[in-house]
Amino acid sequence: MEAVRVRYAPSPTGFQHIGGVRTALFNHLFARASHGTFILRIEDTDRERYQPEALEDIYRTFAWLGFHWDEGPDRGGPCAPYQQSERVELYRRQARELVAGGHAYHCYCSPARLESLKEEQRKANLPQGYDRRCRGLSTAERGKLEAEGLRPVVRLAVPLEGATVFEDRLLGRIQTANRDISPDPVLLKSDGFPTYHLANVVDDHLMEITHILRAQEWLPSTPLHVLLYSGLGWTPPAYCHLPMVLGQDGQKLSKRHGATRMSEFREKGYLPEAILNYIALLGWSYDATTELFSLAELERLFSLERLNKAPAVFDYKKLDWFNGLYIRKLAPERLAALLLPFLQGAGLVADPPSAAEEQRVRGLVPLVQERLVLLADVVPLVRFLFREVSPSVEDLVPKKLDRVRAAELLAQAAGLLEGFASRDEQGNEAVFRGLAEKLGVKLGDLLQPVRVAVTGSRASPPLFASLALLGVEESLRRVHRALGLLS
Repeated sequence: MEAVRVRYAPSPTGFQHIGGVRTALFNHLFARASHGTFILRIEDTDRERYQPEALEDIYRTFAWLGFHWDEGPDRGGPCAPYQQSERVELYRRQARELVAGGHAYHCYCSPARLESLKEEQRKANLPQGYDRRCRGLSTAERGKLEAEGLRPVVRLAVPLEGATVFEDRLLGRIQTANRDISPDPVLLKSDGFPTYHLANVVDDHLMEITHILRAQEWLPSTPLHVLLYSGLGWTPPAYCHLPMVLGQDGQKLSKRHGATRMSEFREKGYLPEAILNYIALLGWSYDATTELFSLAELERLFSLERLNKAPAVFDYKKLDWFNGLYIRKLAPERLAALLLPFLQGAGLVADPPSAAEEQRVRGLVPLVQERLVLLADVVPLVRFLFREVSPSVEDLVPKKLDRVRAAELLAQAAGLLEGFASRDEQGNEAVFRGLAEKLGVKLGDLLQPVRVAVTGSRASPPLFASLALLGVEESLRRVHRALGLLS
């Protein structure tokens, strides 16, 4: 059996997003499950749209996600270089071979002429595309144009009749009439740089790629690539066009649905484990019930046979569920380390943190771990531990009670705080419950003024643990300040 070689080939013209990372993950998983090789190739021949920060984002994203390639620009390998801008002469040589074999030709049409043609087609309501004007030029005509200093592009000579056929591992046999293929696309630009089609095919062949796993949005390009393989006398790899990723409205997932850039998910406080687990299920499933997989399990279980043909729907609520689940599985020490940058970013903790701040961050983990959906959620939950609070009188007063009664309850509770540190959590709950019974109120009504006075909010982490972490002295100070507000 031929050794599996797959690749992820991003273009550094934009930042990594859910769809691209899903493609990279499926290629990685297929390589691992097949004991094959996963390659990163940087397709950076679009120099006008090239963004250095987008290239940095590729490496930053996958370092965060925690899976890597076997060959690539940063690792080297037998097919180096793995950056297309360093392989330009290879594409020029293959373009010359295509022209010599009659599978491509030189086109001298100016950008102005092509724009005019496009406008004429639009006005006449005709299909848009090149009209093959230069396809039949004689040698003398080409010589005359070149003598005028015109620098041609190289166009693929798409057959005018017949059909192009290929087998897709997921979609089956796909046949496209050649008349329906984009007419004679450019392969090599006038500056000598290749377009996506030529560079993609040449590199996949020279890098010995056996399987191409990519999104179905690239399906219309595949007949062109099959024609290029044929023109160059090469055998195409196996194709597998992955199901689309859609939003809840059935449209292609985009930023209008919410975050799609991986950097946005990271900034919001998603865990890489949750991201990988969730996107692995966008178009693939192991069985009808199992949802939780580690990366190691996915690397062992993944197969093309379990891909779904139907589009996958990206559900942010389901991703949030995964993320909360993974947060609850974290060791307290790791969660504290992950929360620290969010607290620093909010200005609650110094960078670097003091020893006291580090201790407080470790101490707050038990208060919030069961309540976090995103790591960033920690900031509003624990702000009261690091900053002064501003309770409102309205929040200090329980429903069906008035300010006078609320002040009485808060004053009585303050008395219990004096001995708070000498009791454990169960003991404190018992004495507060006993006081509530003595005063003839619900425990929640007794605790609400205390909670609001200390945390500034009706909703907070567990109150007794919060009081212990904040400290009795500071807690009492805030309670007395709230009593002043009520009076």
